[in-house]
Amino acid sequence: MTTETVALFARYNQSANEAMNGIIQTLSPEEWEKPLGGFFPSVRSLCSHLYVCDFNWLKRFKSLRSFASLNDSFFDQNYSFKDLLFQDKNEYLVQRPDLDKRMLAFVDEVSAADLEGVFIYTDSQGKTHKRKFGGCLLQFLNHETHHRGTISVFLEMLGRENDFSSLARVLES
Repeated sequence: MTTETVALFARYNQSANEAMNGIIQTLSPEEWEKPLGGFFPSVRSLCSHLYVCDFNWLKRFKSLRSFASLNDSFFDQNYSFKDLLFQDKNEYLVQRPDLDKRMLAFVDEVSAADLEGVFIYTDSQGKTHKRKFGGCLLQFLNHETHHRGTISVFLEMLGRENDFSSLARVLES
């Protein structure tokens, strides 16, 4: 794994989120909240889950070393993985792009040495893990892909055509 691979996945997440959010913008408040099944039963609950997970992973990464992009009062907030954020889609649509920019800035600071480094962190259940940082970073970046798939299905159930899964849109020639 290289820093270029990690940067590619970060750019992909930003691009896919922008495309997905363009469709989410068209949802009515009822569609945003509508229970459609699954562990996270609505578009709102999935968007909230993704935001909280991304935010919390970025905070966790601060323990590897000092990253300028993570040394910000923005990260003073504490979110539980059980929190349901964003009372309406517009609140989400304002905050998500900011988090994506912070993710890109963080990934731009990651070095090849960081990817090989050992990362010790505590998960949301209080269990401590010792893993290669690069693997944790890939988990962080791949997590969105998983849940965007469910959001895609939910959008189809709500009558919204969508296709925001292409990594090709961010590949450089």
